[in-house]
Amino acid sequence: MAARVGLDRQSIVIAAAKIADLDGLDNVTLAAVANLLGIRKPSLYNHVNGMPELRGLLAIRGTTELKTTITEAVIGKAKADAIHAMAEAYRTFARQRPGLYRAIVSSPDRNNNELQTAITSLMSIIRTVLKPYSLDDNDNTHTARALRSLMHGFVSLEAAGWFQIPLDRAESYRLMIDTFIRGLDAST
Repeated sequence: MAARVGLDRQSIVIAAAKIADLDGLDNVTLAAVANLLGIRKPSLYNHVNGMPELRGLLAIRGTTELKTTITEAVIGKAKADAIHAMAEAYRTFARQRPGLYRAIVSSPDRNNNELQTAITSLMSIIRTVLKPYSLDDNDNTHTARALRSLMHGFVSLEAAGWFQIPLDRAESYRLMIDTFIRGLDAST
């Protein structure tokens, strides 16, 4: 059976990402993607080998888009300004692309080489932002992990509706990042 003209892996992933962002990652199914694209579900199998592969492709796309978003935010900035810019870009991405963000952190296959490359590239940007602090390689890795964990923890709790006290969540996020930076400044 010939593949539909104009239908390719990228258009399928874009459609799946749209569903994930609008309806939630759990609502991404092959049937939903086919319906959005106006095709029959079996046509998708010419381009993807089922949901596990599609979930992996969503994780790769999300990780790559997050890396691009962060990179654009930190250009021309250093130290605290770069960390704040990165943190804000991270939070904005998670808020604007909630399904795609969730695909990043619920990746089905950590042995996927393309996904590992995307993750390494994302973490490289975070490590680069931390370079002006003159950390050795191990401390840079530990610090990058800590910063990513802080950002992820906050945006995940925020997305799940855990912050109910009527205080500005953006201010809470900024204070958290400020505290991290003060700790980093004190240790270097």
